[in-house]
Amino acid sequence: MMKVGVIGCGSIAKQRHAHEYGLNPNTEIAGFFDLNPARAQALADVYGGKVYETMEALIADPEIEAVSVCVANAFHAPTAIKALQAGKHVLCEKPMAVTLEDCEAMIAAAKAAGKRLMIGQNQRLAPTHVKARQILESGQMGKVLAFQSTFGHGGPESWSMDKSANTWFFKKSAAAFGSMADLGIHKIDVIRYLVGSEITSVYSKQAVLDKKFPDGTPIEVDDNSIEVLSFANGATGTVTTSWTCYGEEYNMTTLFCEKGLMKLYMDPTYSLQIVNKDGTKVFYQIDRMQTNDDAQQASSGIIDEFIGAILEDRPSVIDAEAVLGSMKAVFACIRSAGEGREVQV
Repeated sequence: MMKVGVIGCGSIAKQRHAHEYGLNPNTEIAGFFDLNPARAQALADVYGGKVYETMEALIADPEIEAVSVCVANAFHAPTAIKALQAGKHVLCEKPMAVTLEDCEAMIAAAKAAGKRLMIGQNQRLAPTHVKARQILESGQMGKVLAFQSTFGHGGPESWSMDKSANTWFFKKSAAAFGSMADLGIHKIDVIRYLVGSEITSVYSKQAVLDKKFPDGTPIEVDDNSIEVLSFANGATGTVTTSWTCYGEEYNMTTLFCEKGLMKLYMDPTYSLQIVNKDGTKVFYQIDRMQTNDDAQQASSGIIDEFIGAILEDRPSVIDAEAVLGSMKAVFACIRSAGEGREVQV
């Protein structure tokens, strides 16, 4: 039984990490830490474990073998590095960190400590994406030529713990990024996973179209973005993100291949649809994309993969090294939007 700790007790810890650790038969939650002790206590009341007065006290506990880092983006790297240096395996929420140097420092710290560092890129584990990758690797659809991928919802203020337009997600000092890295990192990463190649250049446009702080001033990060991504193998396509997708969540991908097209999560019943070049169709009823609207989300597979890879001592698709290329693309997108031009990755 592996004892784990959770650092940061906001919505992602409540809906994902604590919930999924509770479902995993190989883990026991030893404790929680949050700058707001009441949030930590609320999770301890449900899942057991103690509330630590400081993050340092949690990671110093010799009984804790692994931790989830669920703090604001700007604090991912320092928190993860401290935990790794204390001898803990680390599962860090996405986006991995706010600079490339921080991402590389996290990986270096994991190697130096001989511990595992994984990133919460759960869309790599979504069953429909896994099946799509298997089909693409088989050669059945030929090469991916182009793609369209979109992720949008009504904004983090509707899901974050404080349910306020003053959420840290809207502040550059804490979040660093807006919708492009909050949502776009998922789509950039899963496209890399599916295409099986590296991104070579990006063009990004990011804007604040609607979101405002309580005083009426625009938020400090983008609430909408569009990215054009080019891959080393020739595939080109778009990723779009939105925090102003009001009404319902929108999370889907289309792959245009040499032998037809693949629609991922575009239908509530058939999560994978194939339309072959000759017009014949194949429908797969696999799963449905989980949304922030779910009252209690089912397992994303992230915790099972994190714990399983540690116990089985095997590589994982969510290893930090596997995700680093996606973060390089994110940082290139930030530069592209700022300079108004295409940027090489």
